Amino acid sequence: METDRLEIARLYHRFGFGPRPGEFKAALDSGLSATKTALLNVPAVDLGAAQVAEPNITNLGPRPGQNTNALIEFNIALRQQTRALPIWWLDRMVLSDHSLTERMTWFWHGHWATSISKINFAYPMYLQNQTLRKHAVGNFKDLSLAMINDGALQDWLDGGANTVKAPNENLARELMELFLLGVNRYTENDVRELARALTGYQIEPWSGKVIFNSKRFDANSKTILGSSANFDGPKATSWLLSQADCAKFIAERIWFRFISSTNSLPANNSLESAFVNRDINSILLAATDSKVLSDPNNSVVKAPVEWFASVARYLKLTPSALKTPAQLLNYLDKLAQVPFNPPNVGGWPTDESWLSSASAQYRLQFAGWLVKQADLSALTAVAPNKRVLWLQDELGILVFSNRTRIALDGEKNNPAQLLQLAICSPEYIVSA
Repeated sequence: METDRLEIARLYHRFGFGPRPGEFKAALDSGLSATKTALLNVPAVDLGAAQVAEPNITNLGPRPGQNTNALIEFNIALRQQTRALPIWWLDRMVLSDHSLTERMTWFWHGHWATSISKINFAYPMYLQNQTLRKHAVGNFKDLSLAMINDGALQDWLDGGANTVKAPNENLARELMELFLLGVNRYTENDVRELARALTGYQIEPWSGKVIFNSKRFDANSKTILGSSANFDGPKATSWLLSQADCAKFIAERIWFRFISSTNSLPANNSLESAFVNRDINSILLAATDSKVLSDPNNSVVKAPVEWFASVARYLKLTPSALKTPAQLLNYLDKLAQVPFNPPNVGGWPTDESWLSSASAQYRLQFAGWLVKQADLSALTAVAPNKRVLWLQDELGILVFSNRTRIALDGEKNNPAQLLQLAICSPEYIVSA
């Protein structure tokens, strides 16, 4: 059935990083129900991800003084760690046998957006990534409470500058607006009161260590969203998590990133009720319900990292083994998306932001660079007049449009050029 093909394609591309060779055709043969079960049930051990060695990301300590040999060594080590960190994560995205955990870790990285450009230490970013992965498909309350005590996030939003004598509202505002409740679901007074509840934290930037200093904490009563108490960080966060707006907001975010970035979350949706206990796996199951996933009007554009991971998985390329991994990061930088370096606390943009003419040009160059490093023997073995339809199944595409088919047919005798165009086609970039 065409609707089954559509749903299976969306499961692979939206809740994972695309199919490996032969996986999509095998999933069509297995059927929608079996495919959904296989993709959404996280195994105890992911053998593919386990092959990826942990990066050599260590606590470098505080920055040495100016004009010292120690500073030179420190800067060299920091550059190496800053470069190794995204390559390591890209390896995990590409090599994981079960993509859901890495895909959700990636989602939460954009949700709790924190950038190494301000943190300027790789170790706290690495620790944050571990936290996101630990709770990626678990309970959102556990994740939120862990993030309140995350050194990188606290540093990113100036949590250490928030004291009883000098309140700083950055973390409080973003906690309500971008992380837990959404826009216009709180007042300015709520921001001020929450900022008071979030006083007392001190951060060691190089280690990500968070210390609570009671002398810097405002121990007086605060009133947040109509409730008065001696709120501290965990208590205030738990109170925000209990709000109905929290379920609505996270449902909106899941919908926007996984189902449709053009159509709003319907009023009669099942995602909010599925999130009543703040269980992430439950809301993902609701998001993959056929009534939601089969609507052809719900399109999502692959972000550059998602597109790259999908291409690399299909081409069986390991990011760290590519020719000059620095060139990989350069291509992603040109496409304006490098892991661990979102542009601001709102995370990366979506959809049309990735479809500019400049992006198309960079993506085509990027694709050509990747295809040159891939083994094309399987494609070459297919008869030229069957290659386009074969790629349609291999790449997990619902159907190539007539316009795309004509363009691809023109390159059917040139496997490398054909593949380069196919992975840059609108039907592959837009998960329709």
